[in-house]
Amino acid sequence: MVNIALENREVRVRGTVQGVGFRPTVYRLALEHRLKGEVFNDTDGVLIRLTGIEEDIRNFLQRLEKEPPPLARIDSIECSATAAQWSYKNFCISQSGTSHGRTEISADAATCNACLEEILNPAERRYLYPFTNCTHCGPRLSIVQGIPYDRRNTTMEPFSLCAACEAEYRNPLDRRFHAQPVACHECGPTLLLHHFSEASFTLSGDPREQTQHILNHLADSLETGKIVAIKGLGGFHLCCDATNHLAVQRLRERKQRYAKPFALMCSHLENIRNYCEISKAEQAALCSSAAPIVLLRRHATSHCPDMLSSAIAPGTDLLGFMLPYTPLHHLLCRAFDRPLVMTSGNVSGEPQIIDNQEALEKLGHIADLMVYHNRDIANRIDDSVVRCVGNNVRVLRRARGYAPRSISLPAGFERADNIIAYGAELKSTFCLVKQGAAILSQHQGDLEEVETAADFEKNLQLYRQIFSCNLQHLVADKHPEYLSSKFAQRDAQQQRLELIKVQHHHAHIASAMAENNLSLDHPPVLGIALDGLGLGDEGELWGGEFLLATYRDYRRVALLKPVAMPGAAQAIKQPWRNTYAQICNSMSWDTFVTLYGDTSLAAFFAGKPLPTLHTMLAQQINSPLSSSMGRLFDAVAGALGLCAEQVHFEGQAAIELEMMTDADAVLNNTVDRPYNLRLEQINDAQGHRLLQLNIASLWPALLNDLQKKQSTDVIAARFHRGLIDSIAHLIQQLHKEFHFADVVLSGGCFQNAILLQGLEHALEKQQLRGITHTHIPTNDGGIALGQAVIAAAKML
Repeated sequence: MVNIALENREVRVRGTVQGVGFRPTVYRLALEHRLKGEVFNDTDGVLIRLTGIEEDIRNFLQRLEKEPPPLARIDSIECSATAAQWSYKNFCISQSGTSHGRTEISADAATCNACLEEILNPAERRYLYPFTNCTHCGPRLSIVQGIPYDRRNTTMEPFSLCAACEAEYRNPLDRRFHAQPVACHECGPTLLLHHFSEASFTLSGDPREQTQHILNHLADSLETGKIVAIKGLGGFHLCCDATNHLAVQRLRERKQRYAKPFALMCSHLENIRNYCEISKAEQAALCSSAAPIVLLRRHATSHCPDMLSSAIAPGTDLLGFMLPYTPLHHLLCRAFDRPLVMTSGNVSGEPQIIDNQEALEKLGHIADLMVYHNRDIANRIDDSVVRCVGNNVRVLRRARGYAPRSISLPAGFERADNIIAYGAELKSTFCLVKQGAAILSQHQGDLEEVETAADFEKNLQLYRQIFSCNLQHLVADKHPEYLSSKFAQRDAQQQRLELIKVQHHHAHIASAMAENNLSLDHPPVLGIALDGLGLGDEGELWGGEFLLATYRDYRRVALLKPVAMPGAAQAIKQPWRNTYAQICNSMSWDTFVTLYGDTSLAAFFAGKPLPTLHTMLAQQINSPLSSSMGRLFDAVAGALGLCAEQVHFEGQAAIELEMMTDADAVLNNTVDRPYNLRLEQINDAQGHRLLQLNIASLWPALLNDLQKKQSTDVIAARFHRGLIDSIAHLIQQLHKEFHFADVVLSGGCFQNAILLQGLEHALEKQQLRGITHTHIPTNDGGIALGQAVIAAAKML
């Protein structure tokens, strides 16, 4: 009889490997390959101990890498021989252990098809159960309170499993093995209904009948134009019938959200096709486990008799649709089979509500009734937003379904560890770096709001705990008045740690570099950062920057010529102020009145306090100079009468300007007489040569077109085409001097699809590689990642 030598191996798996059915997969594969040993979770990921013949172990590892569970992401598998003397009699799944390494919590995932079939099948015991889930779907980050990711460390801890659920939970070959939120009608969370203006009533009887009664009542209420508050996965939503114009207007008035588009939810993909064009990439995003809001181009005319309210998305041709992503959403969308407005449930200016009592206290003046449940939301998570540009799905708001997936950092960053970057002020996120990987938080919101700032600090502490990140290296934006910078400064002082300050636009560029896996020692790139505002090197306001950059350093080599912002912060809210300042930068006001006094723009200005603004500009009172590209878009939009008086949300004027532009004409370069910007050479304060795009040159041409009553869409197209051509020419001139191979495009202005695609095409013609964002927001939501890698690069 031949003795076959048995080998002992210890296998460490890192990545998104907890709460996704990874251990059952290991268990099944180990049995199929006749291996003995154990597998368990710890704070480093998953640890596997194996005993078997070498060939079986090798085949097991190959299959583990090729056949992970749907929600898993393997970053690394490390296998090492061990001298340990094990005596395993079989293979088993053991209790979670602890260590001081890095693990990951998976993102919340949309209901899988298997669970959906159970919910809709009367023969299943989870028929109509609104909280059905398994290891392939359901709540994750939204219920996590600590690590390891076990039921006791989630908001499911109060719900004791019934015998049937316990059996599924304990069976390694079951789809619900160690699915921490597993539950059913008998043992899990329950649905509750509350009327704000009527006497509430108590439901009794079979849980399925109760759920059906609530669904029928919701459908009837929506049919009559009522507004419903509904508790979702990461917070409350407010919803109403999207085809009922009066209901949508009533929601806008009650919520005091007067212009920003509402998100929509439809029961099926084919229903969305009635209203919008859907590409293969957009379909894949809609149907993914992340289930984000996808911005889709609406049809010129609806293919459906149920017309959407014009109040849903004023000023834009894009509609933000998502598919149901929880069992409750699926059931509601089937009970009321028309599109639903599904917008965040909050009081204007405050973050999305997650607490039942707070919802009862604050949403009564907006909603008519509320459907909620008794499973607590531990962590607020907004819906993610994506847009397909140039066949790439680009994340604009990274939240539910994406966060907190880690980002593997490029070569050279392997030793980066224990870094916390505090991000920016608007669209804020924070970022942790742990053992060579970056964990970017979900979208937090604008820190100007007190509740959002408090939530930011709470989430920062939670991430530090669940990812075992010690405060060692703190990073913040250079702007001292950002609340995120103040948090970082306070923490640095309390912990007696160094605070690394990073320039805003350098962080934008580094964020895109890291996302696109450019190594630590990558040659300098030309970084083009176009956004609203960021603090420059000498306290100036930047926003149209061309930087020769590495991770460690940068040099400003070109810029958009700075123009005053009369009223400073007021100029951000009132585009006409930027229009006025741009005109005064281009010509004297007397010249404008003489040449263009008969235009509608001149008539508009007649009602404004121009003498005051003239004094402010002349004496430089509260009128800081800024190279902001965002303010240029505002100025052009204001000249065309788009949001000229006031914007109701950030970027509104620029969005409406993009929407009225003929994208095909611009991108096919069939626009006649584009408004080109003059390229100039200047010297900075240190005497270094800089190139500058002078905006003044576009205004005479634009004003002439206004005087001739040229259509606004033609003017918008000429502006976009001229801007793209001018930047492309500047890139060409810079390349002659600096010989870079890569051009990185980042900043909030690149949410404009025409500008982004136009520059991508121009770079292709110049045989330069264009590097842009896809998985990380190009806006300030990606700043924290850039801050973190810049700090890591400097320390390494």
